Amino acid sequence: MFLFQLPEDVLFHVFSYLDPRSLCRLSQACKRSYMFISRDAVWRKIAKDIINTGMTRQGIDLCPSIPLKDRVRVSHNWIHGVCRKEVLLKWKINLLPWIQLDCDVLYLSQAANISAYHLRAEGGKLQNNRVALFSGHQEDVCRFTLTDTHLISAGGDGKIIVHDRESDYSVEYYGHNQEVNCIDCKGGVIVSGSRDKTAKIWALAPDRFGQCLHTIPTYDRVWSVAISPSLCNFVTGTACCENFAPLRIWDTERYFGIICKLLLLSLSPRCHLVSCLGTEFRHGAGVLDIAYESPFQLLTCGYDTFIRYWDLRVCSRRCVMEWEEPHDSALYCIKTDKNHMIASGSSYYGVVRLWDKRQTRCLQMFQLAPTTSSPVYSLCFNTTHLYAALASVLYSLDFRTAASQSWK
Repeated sequence: MFLFQLPEDVLFHVFSYLDPRSLCRLSQACKRSYMFISRDAVWRKIAKDIINTGMTRQGIDLCPSIPLKDRVRVSHNWIHGVCRKEVLLKWKINLLPWIQLDCDVLYLSQAANISAYHLRAEGGKLQNNRVALFSGHQEDVCRFTLTDTHLISAGGDGKIIVHDRESDYSVEYYGHNQEVNCIDCKGGVIVSGSRDKTAKIWALAPDRFGQCLHTIPTYDRVWSVAISPSLCNFVTGTACCENFAPLRIWDTERYFGIICKLLLLSLSPRCHLVSCLGTEFRHGAGVLDIAYESPFQLLTCGYDTFIRYWDLRVCSRRCVMEWEEPHDSALYCIKTDKNHMIASGSSYYGVVRLWDKRQTRCLQMFQLAPTTSSPVYSLCFNTTHLYAALASVLYSLDFRTAASQSWK
């Protein structure tokens, strides 16, 4: 084809005007066109403009090992709801499970234990035998979080346990009088929130294991916490049962890096309230989950049925966007692809919804348990699968099916 005698930068510019269907048809013209159009550079602009391709808003590729062309194809299945539902695990009693996905390992809390399972490369299913088991709590695990080297769990027994992911070593932290509902860890600092109406800061350092650095009275039960990616502050989400804003931003000595200096000096950091997000939360509109997208942008959800998008650079008194659950259900959990897509888990019938932030209405809805009124307690996803944990079952939605009609 004479077309490919043009310089490559010209070809990239020409192909940037084509949609996915046109690119696929052109790639069938000859072997040379197929090889050129299979390059990631051809698909980068398209991948950034559609949902869940592993491309962030800043243009960072989170999944460089998978060709962008394949991810764009699968993204169209997400958009049109083309997937296969599978049951990965079942258990006999109702629990409040929490899940986290780390590359090809899925972590699942069941009662007082956390299990780790490898995902099979060919289908996203769990391998038969778990690869690790983390225990130590006397009551159910409420939440847990992962770092590169540790798994940190919070339990109904008031304990926080720091597990080494590569060995059996663990350390128990004591400090809360009631169940620890939420936990987050970044930059060597742990933040926990409890039903005892406090948030606590801990150090993930060998010489400070188990030592509480600071206690923040929140005067309300804490349901969720999240540390900013910049490590300069963190957010607490409370039950909204007292006369206090349920979303509050706390600054720790201005920057979390100062904590490291204080640790070296054997001093404790001080915290102060930076801002309250929102002013019109109704009584009982507790915040159940918080997800940062950037140091300035975060998503929240909870009992008042709304997903709210906050941009701290604009205004802290009002969210910049919001989406309401159509069936007036509480929202237990949210996850974001750090670009255009949000996934939410509702409180009834295992409903998972996909949202495009550029639209006002729900993009897709999946009713995982139409005969059982179970919340989606936790969910996570990658570019090909979505995993959702209900009271007694773990589901998988596989989007690697035949291409949707819009792709053909």
